[in-house]
Amino acid sequence: MQKFFFFLTCAALARVANAQSVFAHFMAQNSYSYAESDWTNDMTTAQNIGINGFALNIVANDYEVDRIVDAYAAAESLGFKLFYSFDMSYTWQQSDMVNIVANHSSSPSTFLWKNAILVSTYSGESYGEDFWASFKSTLQSQGIDIALAPAFTTYRDTSDAASLVSTFPSIDGFFNWWSWPADVDANLTTATDLAYQAAVSSLSGPYIMSVSPWQFKNIDGAGDWVEYSDTLWNYRWQQAVNDVKPDIVEIVTWNDYGESHYIGDINPNVDLGTQAPLYVDGFVHAAWRDVAQYYISWFKTGSAPIITTDKVVFWYRAWPKAITCSTGSLPRNAAYPEDAVFALAMLKDTATITLAMGSNTGTFTAGPGITMGSVSFPPEDSQIPYIAISIDGTTVADTHGSMYVNQNGCTYYNFNPFVGSVSE
Repeated sequence: MQKFFFFLTCAALARVANAQSVFAHFMAQNSYSYAESDWTNDMTTAQNIGINGFALNIVANDYEVDRIVDAYAAAESLGFKLFYSFDMSYTWQQSDMVNIVANHSSSPSTFLWKNAILVSTYSGESYGEDFWASFKSTLQSQGIDIALAPAFTTYRDTSDAASLVSTFPSIDGFFNWWSWPADVDANLTTATDLAYQAAVSSLSGPYIMSVSPWQFKNIDGAGDWVEYSDTLWNYRWQQAVNDVKPDIVEIVTWNDYGESHYIGDINPNVDLGTQAPLYVDGFVHAAWRDVAQYYISWFKTGSAPIITTDKVVFWYRAWPKAITCSTGSLPRNAAYPEDAVFALAMLKDTATITLAMGSNTGTFTAGPGITMGSVSFPPEDSQIPYIAISIDGTTVADTHGSMYVNQNGCTYYNFNPFVGSVSE
C-alpha cells in the first residue's frame, strides 16, 4: 500500500543568543591533495550560505598541518574563521597539539570565544583530566588562552551530564557530537542537548550543538551502520532554532564522505579509498545547502527568513532497503529508513507539491514557509521521481531526479541519498 505523508514545521521565532555562529566540521585528512584554491573554493561556498568558518578535524601531526597553512592563507583573504577539533580517537602527543594551536594563534582567522582561542575535539575523555589541564596550562604559559569545548562522545546519556564538569574541571564548554538517533527507529530528541547545555551553562565557554543531515557508512564490514535520518535535516535545525538555541551550531559535516553526511561538493581530487566511492560518487548533496542557508539565517537573526523564491529540495536513496546486494555489508539499522522520496518545500506563498514515481503519486499543500512531504517507492523497477510546484492549477516548476530507483541489480549496499532541487 502506498504511503504518503506531510509534515508541517513550526514558525515560532527563535531567541538570539550572544555571539551565535555556525561552523561546519571539516575533515582535514581529506585535504591531502588540496591546493590553496581548493580551500578558497570550499570556504567561499560555505560563506555564501552564512557559515562563519570550519572546525578543522585533524587526526595527526602530518601533512594536515602543512595543508592547514594554506587553509589559513585562504581564510585570511576571505575573513573566514577556523578552529581545531582534535580527533582524539587517534593517538596524540600533547606537545604536538600545543604546537599546532600555537602555529596560527595570532591569525585574524583563528576563531575566538570571549577573547580565547576556541579548541574542540572528537572524543578525548580517555586521556583524562590531567592531560587537558596540562594542555591548557602549557598554552597559557606561552601567553595563549583557550576555551576548551570538547566533544567527549561517551557523554550522551542525560544521567551523566551532572558529572561532566566535576570529572573534567578544565573544560570551558561542550560540543554535543550526537546529531542522529541512537540505533532506534525514532526521531532524535533534544534531551541530550538540554542536559549538557545546562551542565556547562555556568562556564565561560560555548555550548556547541551538532546538526547533521544523514548517517551511513559502509567501509568496515560488521561495523557499518545507517541511522534513521529521513527527515533529520529539517527537524534537527528546527530543534536548534526553536528549542536548544545553542551558542554555536556545528554542521556535521562539510566533507566526511565516508559517513554520508557531507554538504560540501564532492571534490574529485580527494582520495576516498576503494569502498567509499562505491556509495559516494554521483550522490551529490549540494542542494542540502539551500536548507542550511535558510536555517542559518533564522538561527542568527532569531526570525524565520522571508522566502523570495519557491523551491523544493528533495532526497532519496537509489535502492530499497530490502534489496540484496552482491558486495558490501548490510548496515546495522537497515530496516529503519523509509523507502520514499522526501521533499522539503520552501515557499513564499501557498502551492501544491506533486511527488510521483512509477505508479505512486501524491500531492500536498505547502507554504508559506517550510513544509515536508514524501511518497513511497513504487513496486516497478527503474523508476525516477518527478517533482512539481503548482500554483492555482498551473505548474510553475518541475524536474526529475538524477538517479533511478532500482529494485534489482545492486552491486554494493548503499543507503546514501541523492539530493536535488527544483525552483521557479
